[in-house]
Amino acid sequence: MFGLANPRKFMGFSAIVLPWAIGLTVIFFAAGLWWSLVVAPPDYQQGETVRIMYIHVPTASMSLLVYTFMVIASIVSLIWRHSLADVAAKVAAPIGAVFTALALITGSLWGKPMWGTWWEWDARLTSMLVLFFMYLGYMALWAMIEDPIKAARAAAILAIVGFINIPIIKFSVDWWNTLHQPASLFRADGPAIHSSMLTPLLIMIVAFNLLFLVLQLASMRAEITRQHVRAIQLAQAEG
Repeated sequence: MFGLANPRKFMGFSAIVLPWAIGLTVIFFAAGLWWSLVVAPPDYQQGETVRIMYIHVPTASMSLLVYTFMVIASIVSLIWRHSLADVAAKVAAPIGAVFTALALITGSLWGKPMWGTWWEWDARLTSMLVLFFMYLGYMALWAMIEDPIKAARAAAILAIVGFINIPIIKFSVDWWNTLHQPASLFRADGPAIHSSMLTPLLIMIVAFNLLFLVLQLASMRAEITRQHVRAIQLAQAEG
């Protein structure tokens, strides 16, 4: 796997994987959206508004997963200095920020009919908002520091320090009294969701994971190409 840290090998590998990943993403989204919007029944309490769950839950879980991926890539970068680790973390940040924004927006849309308010400063919502700003701060740090090596080191440290917010988000509904409902999917005693809703939800979670894979590979390829072009331009300018 470390062999893929070579940009040339990664470009060859991703060129093979990307079309298949795109195809699977389309298939899973088509199946998931059809199942969640047409086949799945409305909730006996929430009615049709429960269908927001099929976007909110996957994007919320992806916001945590992408940040965790960034932290792992940052650790690899700091310890082993693999050339693509910084690229992987850098391009993952805007993807994670979009997932987090979607989770916040859909959560607000879902919360209004359920809680009677668009927003509440409780532990889960506030910690998710902090995560969104952490993504923005990470991207801003890359943009502010001109030296890419220094920018990568500073951004990696920021990402690792910010990881403390991930367990706070995950366990906030258990540690504090919040409006947000407790975990109903990833629980020690199994999901508390009926199979008629659980199946499309799991399909949508897989679809969003595949979407991240597609966006990540495509973004890494674009960043590697950009860096290669920049290196050529600098060499020509010096020559």
